[in-house]
Amino acid sequence: MAEKPWLKHYSENVRATLEYPEKTLGDLFIETTEKYPEREAIHFLGKRLTYRQLRDEVFKFANVLSKLGVKKGERVSLMLANTPQSVIAYYAVLLLGGIVVQTNPMYTERELKHQLEDAGVETILALDLVYPRLSKVASQTPLKHIIYTSIKDYLPFPKNLLYPFKQKKDGMWHDIPYGNGVYAYEQLMKAAPATRPEPVALDPKEDLALLQYTGGTTGLPKGVMLTHYNLVVNTFQCMEWQEKHDEEQQRVLAVLPFFHVYGMTVVMNLCIATGALMILLPRFDVKEVLETIQKEKPTQFPGAPTMYIGLLNHPDVNKYDLSSVNICLSGSAPLAPEVQKQFETLSNGGLLVEGYGLTEASPVTHSNPINGLRKVGSIGIPWPDTDARIVDEEGNDVPVGEVGELIIRGPQVMKGYWNHPDETAKTLRDGWLYTGDMARMDEDGYFYIVDRKKDMIIAGGFNIYPREVEDVLFEHPAVKEAAVVGVPDPYRGETVKAFIVLKEGKTVTEEELDQHCRANLAAYKVPRIYEFRDELPKTMVGKVLRRQLQEEERAKYQQQRPQPAEQNAQEG
Repeated sequence: MAEKPWLKHYSENVRATLEYPEKTLGDLFIETTEKYPEREAIHFLGKRLTYRQLRDEVFKFANVLSKLGVKKGERVSLMLANTPQSVIAYYAVLLLGGIVVQTNPMYTERELKHQLEDAGVETILALDLVYPRLSKVASQTPLKHIIYTSIKDYLPFPKNLLYPFKQKKDGMWHDIPYGNGVYAYEQLMKAAPATRPEPVALDPKEDLALLQYTGGTTGLPKGVMLTHYNLVVNTFQCMEWQEKHDEEQQRVLAVLPFFHVYGMTVVMNLCIATGALMILLPRFDVKEVLETIQKEKPTQFPGAPTMYIGLLNHPDVNKYDLSSVNICLSGSAPLAPEVQKQFETLSNGGLLVEGYGLTEASPVTHSNPINGLRKVGSIGIPWPDTDARIVDEEGNDVPVGEVGELIIRGPQVMKGYWNHPDETAKTLRDGWLYTGDMARMDEDGYFYIVDRKKDMIIAGGFNIYPREVEDVLFEHPAVKEAAVVGVPDPYRGETVKAFIVLKEGKTVTEEELDQHCRANLAAYKVPRIYEFRDELPKTMVGKVLRRQLQEEERAKYQQQRPQPAEQNAQEG
């Protein structure tokens, strides 16, 4: 207990260690469809599928892929939004022993080419909306088979007939030339039998289920190798943490993208393992989310802080009934305490619980208890069978309360990086995953992320963590979003700059923000520069791209610096 002070804060219904089945994700899918065949599995913009119907669709697509030659160990890319196809294709690939490569539909041609080449992808299922980008790079990659699908393929009548007209009106219609390795999903599925494909022998602890690319904000993304066992373990840990072992069917709002490991685990894999209902939305639109919560009454809404901020700032939010939501697990980015308080008030007591994870850990490692002590600003405590430490540069434990690097050990931790043995050796050391996140642990074993190691600002010799400054800015009533970065400064080395997005109808001056920060922060942490923007650059899951803001600032600084000829003239 002395080594793991967090265990005393586990709910009486949460075990500190679990027995995990040595099964594949495909095994879990088959078991659920046999146990709950008539339960509704998916709601998608009016279309409803039971688990029996979902199973038949998965079998069909597995047979489609098998006919195209997909075998055990082959990487298959899914470039999809949250649609029934994203669930169907995911489990179809896994049943064949293939490895899923989740591909962000927002990828540029350069990013797309890198991922398909690096993973050696020969088959891809993609939304027709990405045709212009995919078609330009396809010949420069190992691709042999491209299957295009449309949002309309699973829309109910008459939406399925009207959707192409909307595409044309919005300029999103693409006349795709089929043939020569390019296929239409709908046509392939019509010809495919709904029979279970031949079982494939897999070792859950060794065989990969997923290549999940990460690290795109710090260079070329690397493929994280996650085994079936890694992902099954994290799914069962999540199930245990939610304490919903034998309750009635959960209804989960699935707006977190499945191509992101967070949405894939805490929504898709968890829903399939427990027989829950997934209410799919292909993109995050505040009004659509509010309407969906009121109509479909989800019990769970896993999300990212920017999603909750978006709802809170919608002018009509108080007209909607959000009381069906009883659990929200927030991840992917820091959750400002003010956002947590406001959302729990809005949802009439629904819990908004902050957690933490990273792609390399399938992804979840920490969370505040659902029933137990929650600490505002903390990512909570390690999940069952998960160890965590705070260490210095030499890997030695630092005293309680001091800042160091968070390292993690547990059965959900990755096998390594695809084709990157050197990076794997740097990140996995003596059985521990070095996260690159700066954190501290309090006397109760609750952890606090201070910031990314790479994002730390060193100004005049002082270490400044952007998150601390952002949390203070969020407390100002006019501030909707804030991002803090270090920018070059000839005197301090770096100085603090804050990018601010204001709430609609609100105004604030730089002087007022400066006073607010000085009242709540040490002088050296107070931003020296403010820039007001309409929006901040973000990933699809809502994480602010601080790296992009820093690069913009560095480029400006280089342009403003005197050129060598000018310097010589000045010196002369």
